[in-house]
Amino acid sequence: MIVSEEKVRQVAELARLAFSEAELRNLAGEFNRILQAFAKLNEVDTTGVPPTAHVLKVKNRFRADQVKPSLPRADVLKNASAVKDGSFVAPPVME
Repeated sequence: MIVSEEKVRQVAELARLAFSEAELRNLAGEFNRILQAFAKLNEVDTTGVPPTAHVLKVKNRFRADQVKPSLPRADVLKNASAVKDGSFVAPPVME
């Protein structure tokens, strides 16, 4: 796959980026060099190699859910700067 200057220009317009003609040429060249480097990976024989998402064997360690009593409402709200109807009052984010 070869990335043309026109393709870089199209992507730049979609991203609302402005590049000079020299920058477009430079970016197209850089993209092509990167793609050539990745193309070398297609030459590697991966027969028998299972797909992986992580190089290390990672296992999630989840603890069992435990039902515990919650804090009393009065204790939770005692440090609130504003309370209304037993709930925290926060300033509106949008007007």
